[in-house]
Amino acid sequence: MASPFSSFKYSDGLTVVGISICTAVVCEAISWLLIYRTTSYKSLKSSIDRASKKLETMKTDSTVTAAPKKSKTKKIDRVETSLKESSRDLSLFKLKSGAVVALVLFVVFGFLNNLFEGKAVAKLPFVPIRIVQKMSHRGLNGDDMTDCSMAFLYFLCSISIRTNLQKFLGFAPPRGAAGASLFQIPDAAKTN
Repeated sequence: MASPFSSFKYSDGLTVVGISICTAVVCEAISWLLIYRTTSYKSLKSSIDRASKKLETMKTDSTVTAAPKKSKTKKIDRVETSLKESSRDLSLFKLKSGAVVALVLFVVFGFLNNLFEGKAVAKLPFVPIRIVQKMSHRGLNGDDMTDCSMAFLYFLCSISIRTNLQKFLGFAPPRGAAGASLFQIPDAAKTN
């Protein structure tokens, strides 16, 4: 199957970038339908924002005084625990949308893989380091390591476009949930 710009020099690369942009928009629309428009998400996001602001002010107040009191430390620990629980709940809430988005990305990647199998879609202006060569030259024949496979270009586009689209649309995670995940590593100072 020929791409719409088949006579154009950069047609394959632009086709991959265009499909990546469309996929990012579709994935964000799915996320909006399943997550961002719900009241549960909005309440979790606001509680994370409130807790992170409260924690920030409590920590700045405790650094102003030389030695924080024990009661102040307990309050800080309570707010941190509340923030971690809300962030974990938010991650679990996003899990269902993540599964649907992963399915969409899997289908699109399979389609692109069949469309551009064994075909260089771009030319890199440099020879990448060895570990990157294995990714950028995946599935391509030949020894020219400046050839770029569809998988590498699609991967780079998907990461950069989707992240920037989330920031542009205001769907980026709340600042207090930035480092949060489902599986937290316990803090050694607090367990002793």
